[in-house]
Amino acid sequence: MAKGPEKNTKNKALHTKLLKRKKAKVQEEKRAHALRLKALVAKMNQKKNTDESDAI
Repeated sequence: MAKGPEKNTKNKALHTKLLKRKKAKVQEEKRAHALRLKALVAKMNQKKNTDESDAI
């Protein structure tokens, strides 16, 4: 029996590598964004607490 055409595993491997890199980049951006938001919320809560204590 004759074999079919060779599979293009080189391009598949490169494509998979690029997709993994893209996914990792998106995850890192989400993590960084969440940390920035968490820091901002903590800063605002601290400011709010100090404003309330000054008003008393």
